Amino acid sequence: MRKDLKITEITSLDHHGADVFATLTEAQLRNKVEPEKGLFIAESPKVINVALNAGYEPTALLCERRHITGDAADIIQRCGDVPVFTGERELLSQLTGYTLTRGVLCAMRRPKEKSAEDVLHGLPTSGRQRVVVIDGVVDTTNIGAIFRSAAALGIDAVLLTRNSCDPLNRRAVRVSMGSVFLVPWTWLDDYEALHALGFKTAAMALTDDSIAIDDPILAEEERLAIIMGTEGDGLPEETIARSDFVVRIPMSHQVDSLNVAAAAAVAFWQLRAR
Repeated sequence: MRKDLKITEITSLDHHGADVFATLTEAQLRNKVEPEKGLFIAESPKVINVALNAGYEPTALLCERRHITGDAADIIQRCGDVPVFTGERELLSQLTGYTLTRGVLCAMRRPKEKSAEDVLHGLPTSGRQRVVVIDGVVDTTNIGAIFRSAAALGIDAVLLTRNSCDPLNRRAVRVSMGSVFLVPWTWLDDYEALHALGFKTAAMALTDDSIAIDDPILAEEERLAIIMGTEGDGLPEETIARSDFVVRIPMSHQVDSLNVAAAAAVAFWQLRAR
């Protein structure tokens, strides 16, 4: 541990400088008015290390006192001279509103938002391309799980409609195990951006004319965008109507559908670039 390291002991719930971990809401952290000042919270040493490895910039750390020379020691060293706040487990839980996972949180700067065109142009040019569009999914756990499957199963990029949950939501980041830092992603405002770059769209939905997910026509596509819909109502009819394919996962035992995170994992595996 560096001798010059300054560690601040938190003694109250309104300690100056630690408000990023307590009073700021997810919307305030995101800071839509001044995006360049936006922050997010990464939780647990493993997730924080993934973010640091991906080049994300830390701004402050919060950890239990016992972890300063334990689980958080390497993190603190890697974060340079950023402020480090500490305190008893019970006080930190009151401050944040939840029990810290393995006792450490890191506030980090949000990356500059890229356009969908920039993200898609940046994909590898050799081989087939597979991206996923998350349309209207608001559950943080599902967002995190979809990102984890996307990273594990070879999805090249993730695009989200503006009515979806922020992937840098603290819980989404934790559930993804840091996969949100590994797969290029951004917001999608217009499906035409996909078609303009040669992508065919495959809407995952149950309709009378949907095709099975193992239909060979899907595997033959050079550029395919897999569209996953919201947990309750599924995809909007307009999105389904303008898609190139409507795709279903065959079911047994009169089960009509899977949870969106589970369906995404199945779709990513079956439709992966081969």
